[in-house]
Amino acid sequence: MRVTVDRALCCSSGLCVLTAPDVFDQADDDGRVVLLLASPPESEESAVEEAAVCCPAGAISVRD
Repeated sequence: MRVTVDRALCCSSGLCVLTAPDVFDQADDDGRVVLLLASPPESEESAVEEAAVCCPAGAISVRD
């Protein structure tokens, strides 16, 4: 799995951090998404896919 984020699209909702905190964080200055792991372990894949679906701004992309 390969994860990318578009910080320009991010609306700082924080759903990604709540869903997959080992993969996503939020910047202290603007609250936008920070990608911690571009290739998360298999154990995180389900949470990452949920975060991508739940993102209200569509700022998270997931590829196999």
